[in-house]
Amino acid sequence: MTIDEKRIRNEVDEIVELVLKDYDQGRDIDNMDIFNQPEREEVVSIVVKLLGVLFPGYYRDKGYRFYNMYSKLTLQFEDIMYYMSQQIALALAFEEKYAKCDDVELEEEARKITVEFFRKIPEIRSKINTDIQATYDGDPAAFNKEEIILSYPGLLASTVYRVAHELHLLGVPLIPRMMSEYAHSITGIDIHPGATIGEYFFIDHGTGIVVGATSEIGEHVKIYQGVTIGALSTRGGHALHGTKRHPTIEDNVTIYSGASILGGDTVIGEGSIIGGNAFITASVKPGSRISISGQGVNIDAEQCENCENADDCLIGKGAFLEE
Repeated sequence: MTIDEKRIRNEVDEIVELVLKDYDQGRDIDNMDIFNQPEREEVVSIVVKLLGVLFPGYYRDKGYRFYNMYSKLTLQFEDIMYYMSQQIALALAFEEKYAKCDDVELEEEARKITVEFFRKIPEIRSKINTDIQATYDGDPAAFNKEEIILSYPGLLASTVYRVAHELHLLGVPLIPRMMSEYAHSITGIDIHPGATIGEYFFIDHGTGIVVGATSEIGEHVKIYQGVTIGALSTRGGHALHGTKRHPTIEDNVTIYSGASILGGDTVIGEGSIIGGNAFITASVKPGSRISISGQGVNIDAEQCENCENADDCLIGKGAFLEE
């Protein structure tokens, strides 16, 4: 070993000792129990395989040949259910209610949850089909529904959301968020699995959309790129967990690009149209038309719910729609 090699080896040994000492502080970042938590790559693989179940003619494994659909689904389900139950069992260990369960009990609970999730697949597919129809009806640029399924990021994001949301409802920790963040990473659309979204949901373009965890979105809602359906303030930090922090969007609402609708008490009434770049932190009545004009917000036909009459309404006086 040359002098240079010895020097490098000594320097490396010194750095290793330094970092090992840093690992020994017991902080969150120091956790090395990597074999007892869900694996991102495995969760992503489950999502991709589920797409093949949800869209049997579009996402298919060409490495296999099947005599009939029954044989194909049997193989798919056994494969996905095995890996999903493994990951769910790992995730359940993070829940306080399962803290005293041993591995066998966790695996059995995970198996039950996995079976229950798979029973929901027809319901999930039914909702996805309404999203396809809403997208086709609402987008004149769509050549056909096949194009929507194969290429539209909005449909992919809403599909993964619908899968993650069902797991969320079944009480599965970690994994639903891992799924939605995978969709976020490839589409630029961030839908929290805790949000409640009705049928015929249409995301147009989609980049930069954020839908918060306690959002409630009705049926036949259409949103464009850059829309935020978010919290008004998060200064309370984690103490706000479990509270209604995000808006309610009623049926048949259209929200154009760049609009921000914030706050757990904010309700956008049925049939309203929210113009691009509007900033809204107060409820608006059904049928409202809100648009930006110069430095302010204009509202047609209806005033905001905070004002007793149109003359008092701040909307016509160039103010943002805030409480």
